[in-house]
Amino acid sequence: MRSLTRLKSLQALEATARHGSFVGAASELDVTPAAVGQMVRSLEDWVGYPLFKRTRSGAERLAPVDEVRAALEDIAQGLDNLEAGLKKLRGRRARSVVVVTASQAIVANWLISRLDDFASTYPNIDVRLDVSDRVIDLAQDEADIGIRCGLGSWKGVRATHLMDEEIIAVCHQRLPPKDRNVTAGWIARQTLIHDGTPHPGGDFPTWTEWLLRVGANRVPADRGLKINSTAAVIQAAIASRGVALVRKALVDHELESGRLVHLMPANRWPVKWAYYVVASAKALRRDEVCAFHDWLVRIATRQKHVPDVLRNCSTRKETNQRRDDRVPKRRNKPLVRD
Repeated sequence: MRSLTRLKSLQALEATARHGSFVGAASELDVTPAAVGQMVRSLEDWVGYPLFKRTRSGAERLAPVDEVRAALEDIAQGLDNLEAGLKKLRGRRARSVVVVTASQAIVANWLISRLDDFASTYPNIDVRLDVSDRVIDLAQDEADIGIRCGLGSWKGVRATHLMDEEIIAVCHQRLPPKDRNVTAGWIARQTLIHDGTPHPGGDFPTWTEWLLRVGANRVPADRGLKINSTAAVIQAAIASRGVALVRKALVDHELESGRLVHLMPANRWPVKWAYYVVASAKALRRDEVCAFHDWLVRIATRQKHVPDVLRNCSTRKETNQRRDDRVPKRRNKPLVRD
């Protein structure tokens, strides 16, 4: 006979182990730190030994003992399975939520226009966007899944390649001369929009480097409009403020619509940074997160920026089943009631 009287204590234990503190667990479970501590202590009374060791410094002040580390995977899997079972009981009326984090540039210029496709494919999954230019800690459940542009190596998450990137020169369609071809000299005489956003290790070109490569005789130093936001650089180009060096994937829609023009397209500048979908292994066990992951890969594949072989986040049959109601609701806030 199963004993389910300690479910709330197990939730408190699992959350405390992840956050390394009663405070972090309390914030997730929507209770007080004292309540979390009491539930953990009741579990300690039952097992007969302390479940955490206190550390002297660092963000994680509570470190789980070896026995807890060995049991955590089973406990987390059991809580996930319990939530999935409750979801099935609710049937078709149940909805799931996936929290997606990405920078303002990626959300505004790439993701937002594609979300209608996800909504029509998965009508029972709600997407919540956490728009931030800082790197959200997915391993600590600040969000479920993210889209990042970088070198592809981030601690605590699995990164799946979406598409490569290159830097191109663009301007509003009314700026280029109508009676002659655009040349490097013509570009050098325009207002140059500089993106001051750091791109460590990406090999992003400056205007001086780009103009020298395309053969400009007179290369301006740093004159022009300087902006420390990639999203704002793109908006400045759309507003006819000058000529900008931008990431091609972020302006594909503007190029297709004709609002922006790709200048001297024969001159390519691929960069080391690429786009990745990132999530923790724990988050990818949830079907709604896995569904969003695989949808992103399919979208990128349609754009022919990645190989045609899809890399699904799991081999479970549920991942690629039809858009049904089997996606479980996100388990992170309320405690399981007795």
